Amino acid sequence: MAVYWAIAVRSFRRFSTYRIATASGAFTNTVFGFILCGIYLTLWHERPGLGGYDVSDALTFVWLQQGLLMPIGIFGATTTIELGERVRSGEIAVDLYRPTYLPLWWLSVDLGRALFQLVVRGGLPLLVGAMVFDLRFPSRAVVWVAVAGGLLLAILVSFGIRYLVALSGFWITDTRGMEQLALVLSTFFSGTILPLVVFPGWIGSFARATPWAATMQVPIDIWLGRNPGGIGPALLFQLGWIVVLFLTCQLVTSVATRKVVIQGG
Repeated sequence: MAVYWAIAVRSFRRFSTYRIATASGAFTNTVFGFILCGIYLTLWHERPGLGGYDVSDALTFVWLQQGLLMPIGIFGATTTIELGERVRSGEIAVDLYRPTYLPLWWLSVDLGRALFQLVVRGGLPLLVGAMVFDLRFPSRAVVWVAVAGGLLLAILVSFGIRYLVALSGFWITDTRGMEQLALVLSTFFSGTILPLVVFPGWIGSFARATPWAATMQVPIDIWLGRNPGGIGPALLFQLGWIVVLFLTCQLVTSVATRKVVIQGG
């Protein structure tokens, strides 16, 4: 496991060199946070208590959402985009020659990226939002621990989805279509547009049952204390999707590896 730890550390250091891009991204998220706050304030003024959220919950959701977009990789992430490109170019063969397990290699790279963006970029929008609005923060230590666990599980779920999209290049000529489809699904079902709790009827039930809900909606609801049934079921929901996704990743990796071996003789 030492090699994967070293990979994660190097990935963290690598992304720490992109200081201007990180600062620009944090500024952009902050601007969008204020724009969304204006929209949410109008919406909750017309529909108080929408989805079980009060105004403070809704505004807190906005700033947590803006801080977590990049760490979780809602719009995709550099690491899995690079993996997809290596599949398209054939350089993935070099990765398969390494005496490491391909999913764990790229997961380590992605965790290093996510940790840097969470620490450096994720907190700034929330800090700015808290200076302007009355946001809600956990009041118990156990909730803070649960939030940290939920964020880690959210990153793992997101990686599983993005990894499968990247490996689809073994079977289709160009993965950009799959990447765009994944972007649309992730944006809609994660709660990036609106909290999933405001979706009505069967649409809301379906959205909250998807793996994308485990990436954004669930950890934010843990923060807000709005999870139906409490923290335990929320974390179990995330763990369930991690098991499904990682078993699928293992299967797809195995099939893709045999495909490369057959094609390469």
